Amino acid sequence: MPDTHAESARPDATPLSWCHEVVPSVSRSFAVTIRLLDSPMDDYICAGYLLCRIPDTVEDAGHIPAAERADLLLLYDAALDPGDPTTVDAFLTAVSPWVPEGDRADDWAVVTAADRVFDAFEAFEAPVREAMWPPIHDLVVGMAGFVDRGNEDTGLRLDTREELDRYCDVVAGTVGHLITNLIALDADAETVGYLRDRADGFGRLLQLVNVAKDVHADYHEEDNIYVPREWLAEDVPHDALLAIEHRDDARGALRRVIGHARSFRADAHEYLDRCARTAQLSLAPFGLPYLLALATLRELEADLDAVLAGATVKVSREEVYELTTALTAAPFDPTVLSELERSVDAAR
Repeated sequence: MPDTHAESARPDATPLSWCHEVVPSVSRSFAVTIRLLDSPMDDYICAGYLLCRIPDTVEDAGHIPAAERADLLLLYDAALDPGDPTTVDAFLTAVSPWVPEGDRADDWAVVTAADRVFDAFEAFEAPVREAMWPPIHDLVVGMAGFVDRGNEDTGLRLDTREELDRYCDVVAGTVGHLITNLIALDADAETVGYLRDRADGFGRLLQLVNVAKDVHADYHEEDNIYVPREWLAEDVPHDALLAIEHRDDARGALRRVIGHARSFRADAHEYLDRCARTAQLSLAPFGLPYLLALATLRELEADLDAVLAGATVKVSREEVYELTTALTAAPFDPTVLSELERSVDAAR
């Protein structure tokens, strides 16, 4: 495998320092979130993110047959399970023959260094590990279940809105529950219950934005279709979602994804607002991804044809800077989030 940004992280760094150094190579946007977090939450979320990124890379690996991918995911889950004797070395041995040359090199460099991420995780105090493990377990086992649904001819195909929601809960809602579990270490029971009730909605909004903006890449690069079959006309084959002759129907389906994402705005807003008010978690780290998600939905809706044709939809650097500055410029103000939401909406 060629040298990568992940491999260039200092080999003498402690496992946790290595995790912080490597995150920007696999997600510049999430690296910003981590930098905005206070200590020690930044350490927990950094290691937790990579513990989720490793199975995500395996899940997306179309060159690995579905059955083998599912087995690798379950082996990874067993290695992380504190009650299972399976070791991370067993996972590394099993995944080694499947590591590709060049493709997503930084992601795979993290996979092949899973032992360093595990070492960082295992250095945390027991209550922290106990808070982090259950949501990561749910994510990995959930991914294995969706991979197992595929076959050797096609990738994942979702049929219903309920399946789409379940998929979003697995890959993103679990992250909301990871954050909530960490907050629960110091928050009161009422706050924790309030956040748990809204964690799935927060995650769904963020993941549905990805479903909408990546519809072309998901199909052509990974052979996955997350837009539900039931949102297309009966005479439109699911695999023909992106065909030019079905463009009207595809626009309608994409509008439904965007509308479904927006239906979780209230949950996401309330989750972030309560975190900032009572849970000693500042608004900026997760408020920024939320506001950028709303801005992305705005941009997607403005040019559905471009999205379906594979164009990259991005929020302007100026808007990113303005939102970041507003979120970090002053101590928490309960009106800031609503004001910024209105600003994003008004930019249409």
